[in-house]
Amino acid sequence: MSRPETLALPQGAGSGAGDRGTGTDAGSRGPGSRNAKSRGLGSRNAGSRTARLAPLLWALPPLAALALVFLYPLALVVRQSFTGEEGGPPSTAPYAQVFAEASFRDALGNTVLIAVGATAGCLLLGFVLALVIAFVPFPGSRALSRFVDVFLAFPSFLITLALLFVYGTAGLANGVWTDATGAAAGPFAFLHTPWGVLLAEITYFTPFVMRPLLAAFSQVETGQLEAAASLGARPVRIVRKVIWPEALPSLAAGGALVLVLTLNEFGIVLFTGAKDVVTLPVLVYTKAILDGDYTGACVVAVVNIVLSVALYALYRTVAARAGGARTPTAGGADRRARA
Repeated sequence: MSRPETLALPQGAGSGAGDRGTGTDAGSRGPGSRNAKSRGLGSRNAGSRTARLAPLLWALPPLAALALVFLYPLALVVRQSFTGEEGGPPSTAPYAQVFAEASFRDALGNTVLIAVGATAGCLLLGFVLALVIAFVPFPGSRALSRFVDVFLAFPSFLITLALLFVYGTAGLANGVWTDATGAAAGPFAFLHTPWGVLLAEITYFTPFVMRPLLAAFSQVETGQLEAAASLGARPVRIVRKVIWPEALPSLAAGGALVLVLTLNEFGIVLFTGAKDVVTLPVLVYTKAILDGDYTGACVVAVVNIVLSVALYALYRTVAARAGGARTPTAGGADRRARA
């Protein structure tokens, strides 16, 4: 009797048969496995959607508070500026009426001139004072630097009152003058003029320029200054070639901040008693509180807001360009050291 011949099976057929016998491959490809995979993908998608929505849910409370406290009153001011005293549909007539007033044009001119003049004075004085504090060793420089931080917390009217005690009509300087000369009045009467407002604003806002400058000067390596001095560079050239590039972004930021603050300053102008100096914030107060012209006050307020936002946009542009211009490189540092 002959031995039965062995059947040759294709490669992998045995394993497939074994899998079919155990049912593992069939089970892995069955409808139940596909449903489980679908449920897993669905849960992962739901989890990713929840993760994306979580920041939005956390942001809703502060956004709602901001809309209630700031955006809604601002919207009321803007709406009132387009509404006449008798009501009616929105109109630009209130703007035309306010723009035609000489008091508005004078207030706008005073605001711009005082803001620009105070900003220029703060930049010049702040740069010189920060330069001395940072690079000229003298006793008490560290304490003076700390005082700059404290000065930022002072209210603006406090500085104005201090100047009134010194340069006011019955102030210390006029008192010394009248006692020494026997005159009926002293020579210092500038506090009630635009020059007095300018002096008060420069005195108060200069630390807002000094603070970022001191922070920038603290990053300047003393090795660069010593190398420049050893190569024969004079102090003015060291300041122009080494210190000025480091100070430019801080000057731009501080100057833009001071320009916005002086544009909206109200307390200093009010406390100096300069009756002939009317700025936009003072005009808003006069129209709303003294004259009862709420529509006119809202128009002036909207103009003031537009100017502030435009200056803020200018500040962002200048700060970005100045920051790109001072991108440090090793070659640039070497060139400043050889200047």
